Amino acid sequence: MAIAAQGRHEEGIAQMQESLAAVRATGTEIGRPLSLSMLAERCMETGRLDNGLDALTEALAAADEHEDRHYEAETHRLKGELLLKQNGSNVEEAEICFRRAIEIARRQSAKSLELRATMSLARLLRDTGRRDEARVLLPEIYNWFTEGFDTADLKDAKALLDELAG
Repeated sequence: MAIAAQGRHEEGIAQMQESLAAVRATGTEIGRPLSLSMLAERCMETGRLDNGLDALTEALAAADEHEDRHYEAETHRLKGELLLKQNGSNVEEAEICFRRAIEIARRQSAKSLELRATMSLARLLRDTGRRDEARVLLPEIYNWFTEGFDTADLKDAKALLDELAG
């Protein structure tokens, strides 16, 4: 992952895939959904959208099989983002993914993941002519936070809120 973060995406993706295969060969499944979601994110950054969706499909199956639901909300959010990048006509399916991610994050009281999923949904709503819905949706989760406003996600949320208000 560090290699991919340095801009050497293809090399990083290859190492992540090798690592996933090596860990799986040991019979260990703990953390697999998170690792696969991180792989999907790297694939999205490099335009390997089908590979990213395959990784997320595997991540969701592993989460179901092993009851490893810690990163499930983010996995659904990433799936929605990949679907939108893959084909602009995937709006309905992406919206379902974002709403599912929000629902899961709320159930788990995972406020940061809820914020990220809500921002993804708000952007989709904005881009599909439903700004009013987006304008109502985002403040609810943003206003829950009382600190951490210097973090990337909260800065992004504030910028999106300002854009929606303008």
